[in-house]
Amino acid sequence: MNVEILIYGTINSVSLALYALGFAMVYGVSRLPNFAHGALFVLAGFIAWTLLNSLGLNYMLSALLSIIATAAIGVMIYRFVLIRVRGMEISEIIASYALGLAILEGLRWSGLKGMTYTLPVFMEGSLQIGAVAVDYQRLLVVAAGSALVAFLYFFTHYTRIGLALRGMAQDERAAMMLGIDSDAMAMAAMALGSTLAALAAIFLLPLGNIVVEAGYNVLILAIAVCIVGGLGSWAGAVLAAFLIGFAQILTEVYLGAHYQMVVALLAIILTLVVRPSGLFGRQKELEERV
Repeated sequence: MNVEILIYGTINSVSLALYALGFAMVYGVSRLPNFAHGALFVLAGFIAWTLLNSLGLNYMLSALLSIIATAAIGVMIYRFVLIRVRGMEISEIIASYALGLAILEGLRWSGLKGMTYTLPVFMEGSLQIGAVAVDYQRLLVVAAGSALVAFLYFFTHYTRIGLALRGMAQDERAAMMLGIDSDAMAMAAMALGSTLAALAAIFLLPLGNIVVEAGYNVLILAIAVCIVGGLGSWAGAVLAAFLIGFAQILTEVYLGAHYQMVVALLAIILTLVVRPSGLFGRQKELEERV
């Protein structure tokens, strides 16, 4: 049982990190809470499914085109909508959530419901780890998540665009004084965040079905991870993903699977009550604001 909890806790934690990295990226750079994040996740899966089944493209090409299309949609969301409300916190939330709602309910209206829409796994079969059988797709999720976190670290520390994104995240005014275009960096962050949402969809949706409800669930889980880790902190998001991920698996083992979402919601509430800035957040605490 302990080995099973360790294995599936790790898989669940990496999955949560994949859900949240795109949201954390966009907020960390531009301070935009992209509430269309879950909708982009589902949309990426639906685009891949359509290219695969309706146009007959092979899976790898369908996945690649889906990622590119989702990134382009993310850029258009910022360029034509969010740029107009940037800096108005409530308007940013309302606008991005409205766009996400329109995407998800539009997909539902077009027929995205039931168990019809599924993506194939990249690798069939399973591996026996001790007494626990783990399918290759879940092992691929762990490998992909680890590689993605490593890539983001090197990208943000050793590339020109990545360093510009870090500069915007640390001090927007100072970055602008050095000639960094705030809107260009916010658009780049939105493109990268949308790409991360699409990558999460490509690796995780083969484990289930492409349904509208997944968009709402992914958004809640991403928000939970980012709030616990600290809004704007990518390292905090990864640590929070492991804390919530293992808590969910323990809850599933001892209480039942239907309590998993309750864990995420309780994590949000407890963090906002006890430590509003999260584990690694840089927002002011309540006593500093009053």
